Amino acid sequence: MTEKEIKISEFDYNLPEERIAKFPLDKRDESKLLIFRDGEIHHRQFKNIAEIIPANTLLVFNNAKVIRARIIMHKPSGARIEVFCLEPHCPADYERAFAIKGECEWKCMVGNLKKWKSGPLEINFEYNGTNCCVTAERGEQVGNAHIIRFRWDTDLTFGQLLEHLGRIPIPPYLNRESQEVDNTRYQTVYSKFEGSVAAPTAGLHFSTELIEQMKEKGFMFEEVTLHVGAGTFLPVKDENAAQHTMHTEHFEFSLSTIERLADQHGKIIPVGTTSVRTLESISALAYRIIKTGTPDAERTIGQWEIYDIPSEINGKELLVALRDYMRANNMDRIKSSTQIMITPGYRFRIIEGMVTNFHQPKSTLLLLVSALVGDDWKKIYAYAMENDFRFLSYGDSSILFKPTE
Repeated sequence: MTEKEIKISEFDYNLPEERIAKFPLDKRDESKLLIFRDGEIHHRQFKNIAEIIPANTLLVFNNAKVIRARIIMHKPSGARIEVFCLEPHCPADYERAFAIKGECEWKCMVGNLKKWKSGPLEINFEYNGTNCCVTAERGEQVGNAHIIRFRWDTDLTFGQLLEHLGRIPIPPYLNRESQEVDNTRYQTVYSKFEGSVAAPTAGLHFSTELIEQMKEKGFMFEEVTLHVGAGTFLPVKDENAAQHTMHTEHFEFSLSTIERLADQHGKIIPVGTTSVRTLESISALAYRIIKTGTPDAERTIGQWEIYDIPSEINGKELLVALRDYMRANNMDRIKSSTQIMITPGYRFRIIEGMVTNFHQPKSTLLLLVSALVGDDWKKIYAYAMENDFRFLSYGDSSILFKPTE
């Protein structure tokens, strides 16, 4: 796929600072919802989404939970160092990493790195009336990140330590420090599994009440987990976007989810680009089974691997192949990682549309939107501008349907 050429300048638009939503609305489901179907655009409130989607639709949520990944530490000189936990290194498994006590290693971004030349950093704090200390030591560099070894002298798990000392990592384009409201509103109401450093923001519009109302009307819901990485905010710097190196994100799903997806193929709408990426990555694992007899899930799904799936193999066949493999091998869950980049020209195999917010200019997420709706993304974004939609993570939403073939 290296011959692919995508001019990122063709995916630019003017986004004034005042159109970026700096804070969430008071009520999640009272945001605006743009509806795009077969070239037509109109809008409602998000709480009316059940009137827009076909009644027997299966919606797929990403149930990843945002961790308090930003730890502010200080040198003895007073210099402020920010350690931003990206993903666990030792132990490398998310569940074990959050449950461990005493010591662990994480891959981290370090703010004000030039001030941290050597030696450990530490935070002294009080927990349940006891004086405690956590130290951080710099290890090897990995790309633009470092391996940081944390040690602490209290009977807290690392997850509890982050909950006590860390801060919610709201997106950098909000240009503000995190506040109390972010602790609850930068999480979906269905978040479960800790590990993300950014929220799957399309899901922020769903309230518990709305989900229950939709279930009563016959809508179905399934969940996958993709731990959203900081790379989701990385700008595309090459004019040829195909030269952009995608970040790796870890995901997992259950056999029961695959069974439901196979049964409901043709009626699947994911909530958010992270759910889209997970579902289309699942198709790559399924094609590995068809081709080699194994999903080889320990190997990261490559940036262009999903483009190698032959056009004659449809999504239903892929899901059935994966379902049958998991059943035959008594597998309740599969964990893997993905680097896929969805760009214009990609043929979606699993989804019929998606719920998504409005994304940054020249971003990989805007390329993904264009892969679904083609050049109509320009019409969609122009409509959103003209109708006072709020943009980015805390902004309004859209539901985009795949064009009728």
